[in-house]
Amino acid sequence: MDPASIPYCGPAPIPGDWVTRWNLDPWLLAALVAAALIAMRQQARGPFWAGFALIVLLFVSPLCALSSALFSVRVAHHIILTAVAAPLFAFGLPRLPPRGGASLWAAAHILAFWVWHAPTPYALALASDGAFWLMQLSLLATAIGFWASLRSSSPPLAIGLLLAMMVQMGLLGALITFAGTPLYAPHLATTMAWGLGPLEDQQLAGLIMWAPAAVLYLGAALWTGWRLLGEPPRVAG
Repeated sequence: MDPASIPYCGPAPIPGDWVTRWNLDPWLLAALVAAALIAMRQQARGPFWAGFALIVLLFVSPLCALSSALFSVRVAHHIILTAVAAPLFAFGLPRLPPRGGASLWAAAHILAFWVWHAPTPYALALASDGAFWLMQLSLLATAIGFWASLRSSSPPLAIGLLLAMMVQMGLLGALITFAGTPLYAPHLATTMAWGLGPLEDQQLAGLIMWAPAAVLYLGAALWTGWRLLGEPPRVAG
């Protein structure tokens, strides 16, 4: 295999060896240590450290290598990154004021998510370390910006944007699920060892995006609405 085409997380593993495939890239580990030190100086709260633990899980544990084999795992990886770790970061760093409104951040995140899950940019990200990190960092940064901007948004706007995020996630998931042919070239030869054909793996990825991911945004919208209903009425002074 051409070394230039090997994904950042390494060649696709097989069931017998994937649990040993920890990613101990010194540059990544150094970046994680630096981020932890900065967070401590910024007095990051508990949610940040939960998100930090998820980042270690996604990029250091064997889950990273497994995402080289299965597109469905890559999609789950991105959902955890943007819909679980990102809000934990946003609410764990109280001194993180995003510039721009929530609508702008929502649009930026939707654009990033659709671009990086199109077949050609996705294939580029698995063939180039630079493109891989551009994909991951753009998804994470726009997601953090979106979730952080919701803190200063009115509840109706926040609910509307969360529902819009849910709808677009379901739409992209449906398009991937109902595609009649495998779309993602990097996984054409990597799924069979796991008992899935490329199209089955792609359909599973679409379902993950369509259902569980959309539920996360729906849950956040419902929680925001519940908090709004629970607020005491304002008395005109």
